[in-house]
Amino acid sequence: QVQLVESGGGLVQTGGSLRLSCAASGRTFSSYPMGWYRQRPGLEREFVARISASGGVRTYADSVKGRFTISRDNAKSTAYLQMNNLKPDDTAIYYCAVPKYSYSNIFDIWGQGTQVTVSS
Repeated sequence: QVQLVESGGGLVQTGGSLRLSCAASGRTFSSYPMGWYRQRPGLEREFVARISASGGVRTYADSVKGRFTISRDNAKSTAYLQMNNLKPDDTAIYYCAVPKYSYSNIFDIWGQGTQVTVSS
């Protein structure tokens, strides 16, 4: 059974930074892509960033490009989301996710989420 545990959320002022972590257990972490998603108040969950199994390919939503960086440490079975120049619009619950199958592009296993609040 795969488990994902996010950490690192909190309250930060506009322009500040946070680094989120996602610790995975229960499978061979290095075989699967990892994704970060968020759910802003009153909105549906949305894609933030994705990283391939090897870490060589990274994809970002336009809204975070140039400010957020996704990375992974396969030796630690952990993925990260470095968030810089945060804006109030980044306030959301952030989730990490993995696909059930290594060949799938559907991210359908989720962590519990971590709250990020950016004050103006």
